[in-house]
Order: sequence, then C-alpha cells, then structure tokens
Amino acid sequence: MKTIILIPARYASTRYPGKPLVMLTGKDGVPKSLIQRSWEAAKGVVDVASVYVCTDDDRIKDAAEAFGASVIMTAESCANGTERCADALQHLSESADLYINLQGDAPLTPAWFVEDLIRAMKADPSVQMATPVLRCDAQTHANFVEDRLNGRVGGTTAVFDKNLNALYFSKEVIPYTGKTFGEGDTIPVFHHVGVYGYREQALKSYSSWPVGPLETWEGLEQLRFLENGMPIRCVEVDGRGRVFWELNNPVDVARIEQVI
Repeated sequence: MKTIILIPARYASTRYPGKPLVMLTGKDGVPKSLIQRSWEAAKGVVDVASVYVCTDDDRIKDAAEAFGASVIMTAESCANGTERCADALQHLSESADLYINLQGDAPLTPAWFVEDLIRAMKADPSVQMATPVLRCDAQTHANFVEDRLNGRVGGTTAVFDKNLNALYFSKEVIPYTGKTFGEGDTIPVFHHVGVYGYREQALKSYSSWPVGPLETWEGLEQLRFLENGMPIRCVEVDGRGRVFWELNNPVDVARIEQVI
C-alpha cells in the first residue's frame, strides 16, 4: 500500500505570519527553519514513497528546494491544510493509497505517530480519514490551561467514543475537569496531534463541502468532516517520554527549542 506525505505550509498565517520560515535552534546550535524541521520529521517516517511541501508562496518554495524538498505549488485560495492537500492531488505526478497531511508547524512529531496512523488505516479499509491523539501528561495539560488563561489559542484537544471515532475537537481544554494534575496522574484529556491520514475520496469530498459553522467558530479544518457525517478515526499514540507541541504562537518557539 503506497503512502505519500504532504506538508501544507502557508506564509500568511493569521496568528503568526511567516511561521514556516521561523528559525529554530536545537541543542546542536544549528538554526533550521520550521518547514525544514517538519520536512526532516516526515523524511524519518518508514515505508513512505514520497514527501512533498505544498505551498502557494515563492519564499517557502525557494527555502524548501534549497534544503532538498520536492515542492508542489497550490492555489492561494486554499483556506487550510486539508484544502491544500486536496489541491495538491491535482498536481501530483503519482498517486497513492494513503495521503498523510503532516502540517508544517509540527516539527516535534515523532515518526512512530505517523507510522501508527498508517498502520491503523491499513488495518481497517473502511476508515476514510484518521488522526492521532496523545494522552496529555501533566506539563502539556498545564500548557493548555496556561494558554487559555492568557487568551492564547494553543493546541487542540479531542474527545472520542468507545470505538475511537471522534465526537469533537476543540481549542478549549475538553473534557472539562477543573483539576490540576501532577506527574503520574492519568489525565482524561487528549492532545490532538496535527497529522491526518486520508484516502483519496475523503480529500475529494472535503473539497466539495461548504465550510460549516463549527469549523468557522473553532477554526479547525477537521470539523468539516464531522459536520458532513464522515467519521474520523482517532488513533491513540504513545509519546514514549517525548514532548509533543506545535508552533502556534511566538511563545511556542522557546518551548520547541527546549526539546530539539
């Protein structure tokens, strides 16, 4: 079963303009752009046929090609990463059974998150769309709560049913607990990992649907699937002690640099 990873990246981010080209310096002292670190994360995934950066911006295109990435230029009208991945299908010179959207702001995504997602979709051909979820540790939960208390939109949380099909995704911390957790506590809050797996028909269907009210209010692209009755399979992944966090706001640069 052939898999292609698509990395959607746009320069004109509402919350953080120019985000893909923000430089992140790891413990080795080497500065690399956010998009390069996300591409390197994608290249670390096993059994993937190709990896493409998908953008509408020449600055991102030039930077990506400079570090060796293959680039697909997509329409400026793409409002989110899923729309950009769907648009990229029209320009791909190859086809696949699975398309993985590894968003360009998630350089801390471990390869096994994506590999577990691919494995789950291969195991159940009925699943048209899937996404990983990670049970929060105490520090991640505290980061979520801190962001909301300070009026920042940080990561996304997910709730799902007993069959692991998503019930809802939110930028609020759900489910509400009203508790402060410590290390070792089992926390009932799941961090939605910004990776999606689609079969081709799911991507094509997405492009044909109008934007719904939930997607508009939350600003979460995946809610369009739920609003149109397409189930999203949540795949629980194990952090294995690794910290996972996306770059959503300038304050996240320091959080990510501490890890890399």
